[in-house]
Amino acid sequence: MRKNVGVILAGGKGSRMGGVFPKQYLIIAGKTVLEHSVTVFQNNYLIDEIAIVAEATYHNDIEESIKKHHFTKVKHIIEGGRDRSDSSLAALRLYQGEDCNVLIHDAARPLVSARIINEVVKALKTYHAVNVVIPVTDTIIRTDATQLFQSEPLARSMLYMVQTPQGFYVKTLKEAFDVALKDVRFKVTDDCSIVSKYLPDEKIKMVAGDVSNIKLTQPQDIEMVELLLKKRAL
Repeated sequence: MRKNVGVILAGGKGSRMGGVFPKQYLIIAGKTVLEHSVTVFQNNYLIDEIAIVAEATYHNDIEESIKKHHFTKVKHIIEGGRDRSDSSLAALRLYQGEDCNVLIHDAARPLVSARIINEVVKALKTYHAVNVVIPVTDTIIRTDATQLFQSEPLARSMLYMVQTPQGFYVKTLKEAFDVALKDVRFKVTDDCSIVSKYLPDEKIKMVAGDVSNIKLTQPQDIEMVELLLKKRAL
């Protein structure tokens, strides 16, 4: 059986939060956002080890956090890159020689559940790429290039919002990156999109996310995340 590695991406700047330091280091409900995310992977019996991708500036703080919370599964703290795809690629290069699965998760989603992780790992027994999604509930419209005029609404039954963790057989995602990096116009916002665009014959299995698995993005998200984390702790 392949080893399952949780890769926690904690390299974001968190500019939309407007704080003095990145959102993954905010303390909410007694822990940093990053610590909450790592805790879920640490406590999941299907996860064999964890790698954290973060700016070098915060590595010492993360090492102290690992000791404080006994995050025994954290085996690597590595430096990311300029954007999200660079950080994913840094983790892939670390594990490219191993026969393993990687579950790539945004540190800013501290409310990920054991159920979601379990279903991603289960799906990786059959598929080499797995996405976590929830259905779109609002009406979605398309606009023209001027962004002034509306065209027809899109069919909600075919639309989903993407969450993390996204799971991959490490060799599959590395292959997709190898192709993508030859594209001078390469620009995507998540790892499943890289597989979808550059390995179009690779089937990507979708598993159900959860509305509570929100990404801490705006200042107004803090109160909701805190409330849900405290409720989880009860």
